[in-house]
Amino acid sequence: MAQAPGTAVHATGIPFNDPSGDRLRNWMGLDKETFYDAEKIALVPMGFCYPGRGKGGDLPPRPECAPAWRAQLLSHLSQVELTMVIGRYAIDWHLRPSAASTLSQIVGGWQQHWPNIVPLPHPSPRNTRWLRRNPAVEAELVPRLRLRIATLLSSACQT
Repeated sequence: MAQAPGTAVHATGIPFNDPSGDRLRNWMGLDKETFYDAEKIALVPMGFCYPGRGKGGDLPPRPECAPAWRAQLLSHLSQVELTMVIGRYAIDWHLRPSAASTLSQIVGGWQQHWPNIVPLPHPSPRNTRWLRRNPAVEAELVPRLRLRIATLLSSACQT
């Protein structure tokens, strides 16, 4: 679950078809073939349309999008065993943290939601500085996430 399509995604129609997707697949320990296999992975953004560009990059998802369709769509995904909540907009929708909670606090407390929900920063290259200031994400959370995903995918193959 992520925010909304960026310019590269908007142009190609392929979610995470950009450097953010490269980082996300790396975090997940997945190749492109597995990542885009709809039988294994559901990619559900907070908004389906490109929201446009602002001063600091892409604008946030349009506020009317998720309330209009998200709960109904998610109700059709009956076999979800892990939800990765990616970026602050998705985190706010799914986890409803207090307004005073910072992204560092929410992601740093990932164990509270483990093993079924994992809050993550957006994997955008724009967040590289944030990731450097929060090294536990890639040092502690990402290895656990990769193992969890590998376990889920291997058990799905056995059924």
